[in-house]
Amino acid sequence: MPISQINQNSLASTASFYGMKNRIINGAMVIDQRSAGASVTPTTGSAFYALDRFAFEISQSSKLTAQQNAGSVTPPAGFTNYQGITSSSAYAVTSTDYFLFEQIIEGFNTADLNWGSANAKTVTLSFWVRSSLTGTFGGNLQNNANDRFYPFSYSIPVANTWTQISVTIAGDTTGTWLTTNGRGILVRWSMGTGSTYLGTAGSWGATTYFGVTGQTNLVGTSGATFYITGVQLEQNTVASNFDFRPYGTELALCQRYCYQINSDNSANGGGTGLTGVGTGNTGNGCSRAQTASPTMRVSPTLTMSNLSSNGTDLRVYNGSVVANLTSIVTNYSTPQSVQFDANTASAYTIGNALTVLWQNSINGGYIRLTAEL
Repeated sequence: MPISQINQNSLASTASFYGMKNRIINGAMVIDQRSAGASVTPTTGSAFYALDRFAFEISQSSKLTAQQNAGSVTPPAGFTNYQGITSSSAYAVTSTDYFLFEQIIEGFNTADLNWGSANAKTVTLSFWVRSSLTGTFGGNLQNNANDRFYPFSYSIPVANTWTQISVTIAGDTTGTWLTTNGRGILVRWSMGTGSTYLGTAGSWGATTYFGVTGQTNLVGTSGATFYITGVQLEQNTVASNFDFRPYGTELALCQRYCYQINSDNSANGGGTGLTGVGTGNTGNGCSRAQTASPTMRVSPTLTMSNLSSNGTDLRVYNGSVVANLTSIVTNYSTPQSVQFDANTASAYTIGNALTVLWQNSINGGYIRLTAEL
């Protein structure tokens, strides 16, 4: 049969037929570079990342926790992981509060949807959800300019039972939608939203709506749980099968935004995992280049674990000379690599080759390159 005669919905149901049917990255909640399965408490400020590509934007800290596979329940068939969110107290949401779980999709990955034009294409958002609460829940899609919003609602009819949700959304024909490496589409689920930011579901508008009137607020009930996995946003009028990608592919997609090198605590029985080599650049300095692979979205920022508190996560070796790092300064960065200058307590000959190792006692040390949206 010629391909032109095949039903288009059948094509859309074939995983990876379009190369990246699912615009959501890490929708099966498999990659967790930052937390490695540990519980975290989101804070206010810029987006707080839990699982890779999924973040929280909240108005009040310490009202919820997040953890991969929290509660150790059995995921839906075909899935092995989920994002767990737990309310930390019975918090009375004020009119201007918001507690949002989100993924921000890069404009390059949504450009073909033609949003902001008469040719805007319809998308369907689907996901599996389980909560200790029942009722109507809310979320939204919005643009980078924060002037186009689509609030949506969905129902969880039975507590502590996985339910598959599907929401079909006509593409926005107005507004500005970035098609670059900036924020293309923001997809958000509300864990609690005040009345100022609640509206009617089902249409595009310019009013800032993060959820829907009458929605259930997870943070309002102490110990309430919300679990989610199988998140997919696709160009389609119906939800199709989840687009399972190879683990290596999913990890590489995540590493465009966050690239983390962890200490190796298994090496030599004590954990002296090599992180790289550098050269002496001053009497007490070492220049070290870290390559980012794959290429990151923009020039990344570099952070390292615990250096500000004890300065002993990393050591620089030059033959018999061993020194703890006392400070780290990023020299320059590009989407392909970052160079940092590491100051030490011992002197080195300028130009000498140096080896950078994690010290034996470090558990959970990391070098992190970040280029999030």
